[in-house]
Amino acid sequence: MQTQKLDWSKLLKSGQRIFIGSHAAVPTALIDDLIAHSKHLHDIEIVQLLTLSDNKWAGPEFQQLFKVNTFFIGGDTVRTAVNEGRADYTPCFMSDIPNLFSNDILPLDAALIMVSPADKYGYHSMGVSVDVVSAAAKAANTVIAQVNPRMPVTYGQSFLHRNQIHHLWEHSQELPELPAPPVDDNKIIERIGQYIALLVDDGATLQIGVGKICAAALRYLSNRKDLGIHSELITDDVMNLMLQGVINNRKKTFHPNKIVTSFCVGSRALYDFVDHNPHIGFYPSEYVNSPTNIARNDNFIAINSAIEVDLTGQVVSDSIGHQFYSGIGGQVDFSRGASMSQGGKPVIALPSTANQGETSRIVPFIREGAGVVTSRGHVHYVVTEFGVASLRGKSIRERALELIRVAHPKFRNELLQQVREHYWVPHYQQQTPSDVPELGNVGFKKLSIHGESFDLRPLYPSDERRLQEFFYSHTKETLQLRYNAVPTQMSREKSCTLVSIDQSKDLALCIVRQKGSAAQIQAVGRYYLIEAQNSCEVAFVTREQHQGQGMASLLLEEMIRIARLRQLTSMQAYVRADNTPMLNVFERVGFKRLPADEPGEVSLLLELQKDVT
Repeated sequence: MQTQKLDWSKLLKSGQRIFIGSHAAVPTALIDDLIAHSKHLHDIEIVQLLTLSDNKWAGPEFQQLFKVNTFFIGGDTVRTAVNEGRADYTPCFMSDIPNLFSNDILPLDAALIMVSPADKYGYHSMGVSVDVVSAAAKAANTVIAQVNPRMPVTYGQSFLHRNQIHHLWEHSQELPELPAPPVDDNKIIERIGQYIALLVDDGATLQIGVGKICAAALRYLSNRKDLGIHSELITDDVMNLMLQGVINNRKKTFHPNKIVTSFCVGSRALYDFVDHNPHIGFYPSEYVNSPTNIARNDNFIAINSAIEVDLTGQVVSDSIGHQFYSGIGGQVDFSRGASMSQGGKPVIALPSTANQGETSRIVPFIREGAGVVTSRGHVHYVVTEFGVASLRGKSIRERALELIRVAHPKFRNELLQQVREHYWVPHYQQQTPSDVPELGNVGFKKLSIHGESFDLRPLYPSDERRLQEFFYSHTKETLQLRYNAVPTQMSREKSCTLVSIDQSKDLALCIVRQKGSAAQIQAVGRYYLIEAQNSCEVAFVTREQHQGQGMASLLLEEMIRIARLRQLTSMQAYVRADNTPMLNVFERVGFKRLPADEPGEVSLLLELQKDVT
């Protein structure tokens, strides 16, 4: 298939955020083309889920071009980048990720996706991965699609019309495959699969994931009848049970007679199986993973895995200590939905030990740095090779005894001793950023500017990306007036330095437009303490569309007030002589011009009166 050339210099700009397609629908060839023609681009944030790829864009050689922000850590390249600090991990329920895009909490400048060729009506199918791709394509300012004739056409809510796609790039590539794990002689995995099967009655609807435990569970369901599937993921094992007639969706109470899913990963045989298959519907994650929709299936069984479970029933599944390993995914969505379902059962399954039997995965308390993904209130059953622990309605003491029962025998005495010694579960405080007490108890001020609401607050360490986006929003003229130069890059490291300051000495304030969790910086003002002179140097910059609306004056007045409270004796500023609006801002509050040290630059000084509050 012939490909047309894409001019990436016109499609993307430095500092933008892009989404790339998920799982087996990652547009690898499209990303390769971007990398090959990425001259003059840098600091592109890539937002992604798990991708069946080498993820080379997350490698150290591309760290000036890309910064990966992943919702699910998969593959050694991404995992290494996250744990080395070159990439970010954003924990989020799968059902809630689309809201991050649509509500501009993570606004997308572009979405790079893979689709099938259009049908005669002009519709392209998102094929094997609808999940959050659908939401990204709707929310992104620009949609760039790799049209791949090897992409299956799937039904449900999987279609985009050609007028929803801004750029089509035709390129054929084989979809990455993840064959079903082979049947082996691992008696532990087989035993866990048998115990899980004991919890599944005829007519149940299942959510089940990928991996050896889930594959084993499905093998032991071959004698069940009328099973249904409502699952974010389907695999070759689901296909095999469907071909055997075990899965026929006949007893489902929501979308009867049809599998409901959002993506599939497996062999080419699976991809061919879902192609034009009217018995399988692919729907977006916000629909499939909605606990309310999940609960509309009676007798719903959610089967998920874990890294460790503590004796109160807390589930750790995205991290090994301080090392982030995977992600939240749909575990909480489906556990909650199953707990709400009539006759539903949320199940967590795991081997009782790790490290070749040297470490118990049933633990008295989660290890330092690990994070709880599924709470003790969500879990009804925990399955190991030693049995099924039933936790629903159990007290902490009862839960502990149930879980010790399914732990490896050589750890049971130790676990019981730990219960007697530690009847509470420790929690770990996260370090908080330094605050500005002079802003009052709430730590910010509400502003109304031309009828629009804003917050004036300190810059937080978490504003690193927001500050970077703020920088890349500026015109060359603004940069020239603010920095007396035209810097072309604001790296994440530099941005981090600017937001991670000791606010008790220096001061960094901002005005933000806040809508729910979505925040956009509109203006920044800061001063740097000159300790030897008991003075400070002031500077600020405003987003272009708000220049002349008084934001700079509001920031300056607040900084003057705080400087006086901190008993500084003066404030200094240096402004380009041709920056008349900025000079007016300073001079309106009493700054006086001093003899200039540099031609074209005006030095200003404000003597602070200590008796003014």
